[in-house]
Amino acid sequence: MEELSFYIGIIGNIISVLMFLSPVGTFWRIIKQRSTEQFESLPYICTLLNSSLWTYYGIIKAGELLVATVNGFGILVETIYVTLFLIYAPARSKAMTVILVGLLDVGFLAAAILVTQLALQGETRIDAVGFLGAGLNIAMYSSPLAVMRTVVTTKSVEYMPFFLSFFLFLNGGTWAFYALLVRDYFLLVRTEWIWVSTWNSAASAICNLQEAQPVQKCF
Repeated sequence: MEELSFYIGIIGNIISVLMFLSPVGTFWRIIKQRSTEQFESLPYICTLLNSSLWTYYGIIKAGELLVATVNGFGILVETIYVTLFLIYAPARSKAMTVILVGLLDVGFLAAAILVTQLALQGETRIDAVGFLGAGLNIAMYSSPLAVMRTVVTTKSVEYMPFFLSFFLFLNGGTWAFYALLVRDYFLLVRTEWIWVSTWNSAASAICNLQEAQPVQKCF
């Protein structure tokens, strides 16, 4: 069982790397256009905080090296994405991005690490970080609702990258299986929410886009 969980974790890492890299096309477009257009920074800010917390969780919990390494890679990639937003976003969006990064990726993360290191020990510390990570995942994978508003308004999925949603869906399923094998229920809550919310977001987008095409059946 331990060997199986290791191989599933490796597969999960590969899919997670692809997930983190899936918005590269979007950011290449931003660089070429020198504008973030109607793309939102919130999903990337939340993903940066999420990756940071789960890296911390993987470090303090024995046997979770795979969780720590892939989320460490996520920190690097998401930092690049957020930096590009700060460079190319219009003034108002740039100011909002700076505020959110300061509050979430710096302030909240620093507070979480300090409190759990100074006030908690052992399994209590691990459980606290797990609760924070699972709770953040609910907020994080609700953040695409900001993009959904743009999808509904423009009647276009141009600003909802397909590959990001696709790899999020695969990522959730793979890590859910891994979490069951190692009996990590915090990780299970995280991955199941990814899987369900990604499916619901994609389904909602398709349904809204098909309103203008009544002959097509919406699921």
